[in-house]
Amino acid sequence: MDRSLLHPTGLARVPDFLHLMRLDRPIGTWLLMWPTLWALWVAAEGIPGRNVLLIFIAGVYLMRAAGCVVNDYADRHFDGHVKRTKNRPLATGRISEREAQVLFVMLVVAAFVLVLFTNLFTVMLSLVGVVLAFIYPFMKRYTHLPQVFLGAAFSWAIPMAFGAVLGHVPVEAWLLFCANVAWTVAYDTEYAMVDRDDDLRIGIKSTAVLFGRADRLMIGLLQGGTLALLAWVGLRLGLGLFFWLGLAAMAATFVHQQTLIRTRDRDRCFQAFLNNHWSGLLVFAGIALSLWPTLNG
Repeated sequence: MDRSLLHPTGLARVPDFLHLMRLDRPIGTWLLMWPTLWALWVAAEGIPGRNVLLIFIAGVYLMRAAGCVVNDYADRHFDGHVKRTKNRPLATGRISEREAQVLFVMLVVAAFVLVLFTNLFTVMLSLVGVVLAFIYPFMKRYTHLPQVFLGAAFSWAIPMAFGAVLGHVPVEAWLLFCANVAWTVAYDTEYAMVDRDDDLRIGIKSTAVLFGRADRLMIGLLQGGTLALLAWVGLRLGLGLFFWLGLAAMAATFVHQQTLIRTRDRDRCFQAFLNNHWSGLLVFAGIALSLWPTLNG
């Protein structure tokens, strides 16, 4: 076999780095993007300023990529034993540990430079976000609740968005934060159900392992909590019909996901996870249409 196929050089390495950053799999980016946009629209009470919008969109791409790099680095000795991840570039040696470390630092620095264009309060909040992104991948070794840490990491853009727009974090921001943590734990449990047999074999912890046969019930409770917290936000802000239609549509996606995971089939659990893209999009559409600017007179 041509060894260059195992260890490519030059531009032939680009696909491996794209795969390491998951730029070829945008679902994680969207799951981070939608709650960020929820927060920006609510904080701005309509369409946010162009500069802050571009900063946060770029920041989502950079921090999601950084999170994927550190996740694969943390799991580099485990991924080769899991069916879904055995061909990842760090697990196969196509990218070295040192290269992954350098790439992670470059991505975080780039994201930090973007935050410097906001305000000091948001810069200080961003430091917490970096810590959450770094520690999450290692939590699956010590706790059955790594999805909670992922939820906090995926939700930290919410207080940052409010900080960038308003200069402070109101109660509604923390309600959105809690709603997104609950939603993240729900969909990442669906994701963890895909790997549960491998995780049990190699000793990796997750909520899917913790919940066992109560997984569907716990996911349903988390989804119900998500809807309740978002409804609370809608009531506090006096959001209109479009928001409630979006929330009802999110509820419909949750019902669909429950049907997909009913048999706990690996592929259908993954389909349920992917379906959450629509859950987040529908809520964003409801918020954006409810806060759509109108001309008076």
